[in-house]
Amino acid sequence: MTVEQRTEAPPLAAPPAARRAERPERDPWAGALGRVLREGRPFLRARRGVVVRLAGWSALEFGQTFLGGYGVARALDDGFLAGRPGVGLLWLLVAVAATLPAGAATRGVFGRLADLVEPFRDGLVRRAVARALGDALEGPGEASSGAVSRVTHQSEIARDGWAGTVLALRSFVFTTAGALAGMAALEPRLLLVVLPPVAVGVALFAATLGPMAARQHAYLTADEAYAGYVGQTASALRDIAATGARDEVSATARDLTLRQARAARQLARWSAVRIGATALCGRVPPVVLLFAAPWLLDHGLTGGALVGALTYLTQALAPAVHALMSVLGTAGGRLVVVLDRFTDPVPPPRPDPVPSARAVPRPSGGGAPRHEAELRGVTFAYGPGARPVVDRLDLRVRRGERVAVVGPSGAGKSTLAGLLAAVVAPDEGQVLWSGRPAASVEAASVRTLLPQRAFVFSASLRDNLRYLRPGATDREIAETVGVLGLGALVDRVGGLDAPVAPGHLSRGERQLVALGRAHLSTAPLVLLDEATSGLDPVTEARVEDALADRARTLVVIAHRPGSARRADRVVVMDGTHVVCGTPAELPALSPFYRELTGVPGRWPGTGDR
Repeated sequence: MTVEQRTEAPPLAAPPAARRAERPERDPWAGALGRVLREGRPFLRARRGVVVRLAGWSALEFGQTFLGGYGVARALDDGFLAGRPGVGLLWLLVAVAATLPAGAATRGVFGRLADLVEPFRDGLVRRAVARALGDALEGPGEASSGAVSRVTHQSEIARDGWAGTVLALRSFVFTTAGALAGMAALEPRLLLVVLPPVAVGVALFAATLGPMAARQHAYLTADEAYAGYVGQTASALRDIAATGARDEVSATARDLTLRQARAARQLARWSAVRIGATALCGRVPPVVLLFAAPWLLDHGLTGGALVGALTYLTQALAPAVHALMSVLGTAGGRLVVVLDRFTDPVPPPRPDPVPSARAVPRPSGGGAPRHEAELRGVTFAYGPGARPVVDRLDLRVRRGERVAVVGPSGAGKSTLAGLLAAVVAPDEGQVLWSGRPAASVEAASVRTLLPQRAFVFSASLRDNLRYLRPGATDREIAETVGVLGLGALVDRVGGLDAPVAPGHLSRGERQLVALGRAHLSTAPLVLLDEATSGLDPVTEARVEDALADRARTLVVIAHRPGSARRADRVVVMDGTHVVCGTPAELPALSPFYRELTGVPGRWPGTGDR
């Protein structure tokens, strides 16, 4: 059944992501974090030098943080409070000078960060593509446009999450170390007051990681399911409308939308808990320090040390803790969940189904297969006991080749086209596209088959032309109109956006519209089963040349000798034998071909022109 002849839309199956969304949840945090850490360690080990250089630049932040609070404390105790303003100003200058290397540190940090982030993203994209190819090799229907979400949207989430996590974690480690070292140098008892609320806040924050990871996992799964279903329905809108499946499709889309909304609300609730943990770490310690100030002052804490400790808490520790928890709570959680999707092992391709006893070898070599379509030992008959129309036929159509099939009526030309297009299943043998069994490949991505009877829909001419490629641009449509000679038809119907009444078009005009679809499509293999029979010879030659010029592999079931003369190779089917050769070779090989080319414009045994 060709694209042109389809009258009933198959039910839309839920894409793989939607099926995953319906499965019971596993423990996402333990499993995901374990897989991510296992696969992340080799990545970091291979870039140990980059990590060391990043830590070296980050050490400047330790010194800046330490001297910032310590300089303020010494400026007060040894300078202004002691009646020595010069000493106080000198210590303040030391604190200010500690900020000067910040520009160089930032430049160095971001330079080393790029050496960690860009290879990370490139590796994820390669893994996502490999995963998509593995899903496609599992068979038709297994791959979905959810793979596009992984290659584009999710890989960018992972890239940004990884960059943010590295920056925040690096800053937290060195800033916190500088602040704690400074408070310990001023008065060790300060740590007894400051560390407990920070530790409680960190513990509460850690307790939210598992639930947040589960909610992130559920949200991304729902997002991918929705994206996959939208991609599937977008390519079948006409069939959905034609078969009355709109309500069913809308109900499924509504369910997927509600699932995504539920996941987003649950994620928001746990985010609120995380905000409380962040406040406990960053906002509470200064308040506790002020409450404990009398006790600390009674035990030897100086006024300068108290101000220095408040400087550490408000200017260094609180911002560092807030930045780390914000990043881990958003980008970090998404990072682990997204990486969990990338670290699933790539499935090996399952064995290809072999309908005959012969094993079919895989194409060898590192390049693309040379043959766009191939028949291997193919036999086909219309019913048990009937004489085979095609008997143990081997035929290879090379990539970019133009092949014409000629023969009298009933010789099996249309059957051969159906076999090459995989709309007819052989009784024996195999049909391969690019070295792979046709049954394991999505047909619409590989071939376009146009029959003699072309179908035009009651829609605009533009929509009719881009039926096989809804995303075709105006420029591409204009190019197709020009090279195929559709300008007169466009003018006659009132423009590309004018409605078309199929009954008001001639047979040749309907064929031209169908050929325009084939020209706009991206399928590398085009099969014309007498699809130009309503065109004059000049238009027919122009159309065939235009299709071939798009680097297509073209197979023409010919009804005129001119198609055979323009072909690179010709397959002659005379009802008993099949002979294949170039137009120059065939006169010596086939009496039928000699008779055909000797009487131009008339076919032996047929009424065709």
